[in-house]
Amino acid sequence: MRRPVRKAIFPVGGLGTRFLPATKAMPKEMLPVVDKPLIQYAVEEAKAAGIEEFIFVTGRGKTAIENHFDREYELESVLESRGKEKELKDLTSLLLEAGSVTYMRQQEPLGLGHAVWCARNAIGDEPFAVLLADDLIQAGTPCLKQMIDNYQDTGGHLVAVMDVPREQTNRYGILDVVSEKGPLAKAKSLIEKPAPEDAPSTLSIIGRYVLDPSVFRELDKKERGAGGEIQLTDALAATLENVDFHGLRFDGTRFDCGSKAGFLEATIAFALERKDLGGRMRDILKKYTK
Repeated sequence: MRRPVRKAIFPVGGLGTRFLPATKAMPKEMLPVVDKPLIQYAVEEAKAAGIEEFIFVTGRGKTAIENHFDREYELESVLESRGKEKELKDLTSLLLEAGSVTYMRQQEPLGLGHAVWCARNAIGDEPFAVLLADDLIQAGTPCLKQMIDNYQDTGGHLVAVMDVPREQTNRYGILDVVSEKGPLAKAKSLIEKPAPEDAPSTLSIIGRYVLDPSVFRELDKKERGAGGEIQLTDALAATLENVDFHGLRFDGTRFDCGSKAGFLEATIAFALERKDLGGRMRDILKKYTK
């Protein structure tokens, strides 16, 4: 029986420059899709997968994230006095168990690998998950739950993957696949943002990882990769002689909420799924797409 995946890292230290001026004073992870911020979707996905400890790697100006998952006694009191039971329930459901949340500062924006490395002492020597809030996934069974269920068979490193158009391989970490079994693809290596003509496949990593702690030994070296940043994919690739690596073609739809178009698409898709909004949203779309 493999050790359970109990801890998750949420790298939330990015500047969100693609959404300026909206993100000048508000973290990009707090941008709402319908009525919930991106980071809340990620935390709810982790909770549904059985995660018990939540580690946020933050940067300057990210206190809104801490406040979002904390008590707001004045607001709770007002909602209770006005009989707004649903709103009060929605608010209190955000709370994470006392002692289960850690916030730590990434003092320099040196890349995803560096953000994960910042959480090394909170993880220790056990498998862990990484969730990027920019990647919002709509799925019947939460993506991370699918991954952790499969991790019991694979062990090692397991990442969520999807096929992308070959001309877009230079935007992603790409797997060099050696075999496939159902939704699982076993890889012998991975390459960060290869040119389309150099990409070994079109199977790309998206923002969900279940990782063996051996990756920290490589991240400790702080070697710079693409863009002059410490790349998580480079550290993972350096462990593959000793650690199995699999990609899971998850069941669901991924929205790239790091882009404006992807964020708008996600808002429409999640609104259409809602019983209280779906009909009205369809009417609105018809109005503007005639």
